[in-house]
Amino acid sequence: MSAEYATFGLAPAIRAGGLLAGGDYQVHRDFVDFIVDGHPLLFSLSDLDAVSPLASDVPPAIFTDRVRSLLLETEAPLPAGRYIVYGCPECADLACGAVTAVIERDGEDFVWRDFAWQTDEHADLELNGYHGIGPFRFRGAEYRTALTALLDGDGARGTRRRVLLIGARVSLLAKLAAALRTIGVGADIAQDADGVPADELRTYDAVVFGRSAGAGERDAVRRAFAAAGADVPCVDGLAPAVPLLVAQTEHALDRSPPERRRLTDLRPVGDGAEVEVEVTSSCRVRLTAHRVDRFSRTHTRDLFDAVLEPGRHRVPLAPKAVRGEAFVVARAAGTVLVAAVGR
Repeated sequence: MSAEYATFGLAPAIRAGGLLAGGDYQVHRDFVDFIVDGHPLLFSLSDLDAVSPLASDVPPAIFTDRVRSLLLETEAPLPAGRYIVYGCPECADLACGAVTAVIERDGEDFVWRDFAWQTDEHADLELNGYHGIGPFRFRGAEYRTALTALLDGDGARGTRRRVLLIGARVSLLAKLAAALRTIGVGADIAQDADGVPADELRTYDAVVFGRSAGAGERDAVRRAFAAAGADVPCVDGLAPAVPLLVAQTEHALDRSPPERRRLTDLRPVGDGAEVEVEVTSSCRVRLTAHRVDRFSRTHTRDLFDAVLEPGRHRVPLAPKAVRGEAFVVARAAGTVLVAAVGR
């Protein structure tokens, strides 16, 4: 079949977890994304919140089966030679919806075509096809090398994230640890890093400082990690609001380069009556405000929820929602940013 050649690659990606308004939450997922012609294929699917089948938290045998499936070494899991390319990040159930494509060989090449959204075993290309995506023809050697590297242990497969929480306010840190564990991020609590073996420190992906941790304590923890050869991001907790701290932690855990993020900038404009948001591809963006009043009580309010096109956008903020000490969390599929906006 005719199709222009496209480059094929893989790269680590995350679906950021978080605590949402109303008590809902979304889980953190580490996965390997498909990079087509230098860009994440997922970004071509507008506001879709999904992960590839190559997730780091599935058992090794299942992960291996999924790689071999994409290599066409096993039968297609769906009729008509269709394979799941992206699925539900919460449960991976086809009933929740998935992006599928026909994957086939053409000589030495691999071809991905007829992308569609489906919720049962049969795809309706007329009604649910992604008519502007593909077909993609990948050179066989490049395609096989990228996927088999995952089986050899040389690929971008991730592991379960783990963070260290430092501070004296144990009750707040306990709530934060519980929230992080709920969304799939491991968390431990300590007052300092004194005496912790270097091998143990290197198992952490980030450090989160509670506001009760003094400058001297923070410096000591940073020195301990540096001495252990562990280059991890350190997060200074902005406020005693667990959803805000979770968002800060998720931002720290995202090590992807800016060009592979949907949200790349969030900043207050002028006197804080607006924020400016920059997105790299069409996606759904949600803004939530977290405010601390003079009695140290926290208040949360949803501010914005809409699909934005690529570029920079200004969004007005409700004055009462950002009065005093306030912060805004911006979320898009796979990316979360935090900015201080209080006036």
